[in-house]
Amino acid sequence: MATTTTSDRFTTLPDEKTLALAVTALEEHGFSVEIVDDPDAAREAVLARIPHGSSVMTNTSVTLAEAGIADAINDGGPYESARNAMFALDFATQAQEMKSIGGQPEYALGSVHEVSREGAVVIASASVSRLAACAGGAANVIFVAGAQKLVPTLEAAHQRIYQHSLKLEDARAQAAYGQHSQVGKVLEIHQELPGRIHIVLIRQQVGF
Repeated sequence: MATTTTSDRFTTLPDEKTLALAVTALEEHGFSVEIVDDPDAAREAVLARIPHGSSVMTNTSVTLAEAGIADAINDGGPYESARNAMFALDFATQAQEMKSIGGQPEYALGSVHEVSREGAVVIASASVSRLAACAGGAANVIFVAGAQKLVPTLEAAHQRIYQHSLKLEDARAQAAYGQHSQVGKVLEIHQELPGRIHIVLIRQQVGF
């Protein structure tokens, strides 16, 4: 399997001062934020925020997979897996119902491609499926991201999407599905009502 190379510019971890300044900016824009040391701590932090029995959608995410969060929700845990319910339906005849289940859960979990030190988060998607819940459909959203995703500006965020994240996601998609990925839509969240979106930042390189 070929190795996909990207610039170290997009994988460098920030120092604690930079991380703290980013947290302050995010909180000023309505996000709540916590910092954890590793993926296991991230999983514990996420699950602690979700009441048992809640409807939870896990959007496709390398970060959620690496932290064991997707498995904790979808593999028989004490939650209602919106993903399992959605994929139990027939896309050919129940596509709209699938969109409703995936787009309006009590909790939507996922990652972001960039966290701007200006206080915004940026998510790219080949389709709209993961974006609807994050933009407003879900009552609660929890994003989990490795601290290497912190970028200084939105311009740098867009560069990271095309020069880093897309390359790695394209390689993953070819291995998993036998097809290329693309940037179909980009969601930027600059301001949120306090209490709806929580961000868990990991002091490690996790996901891409």
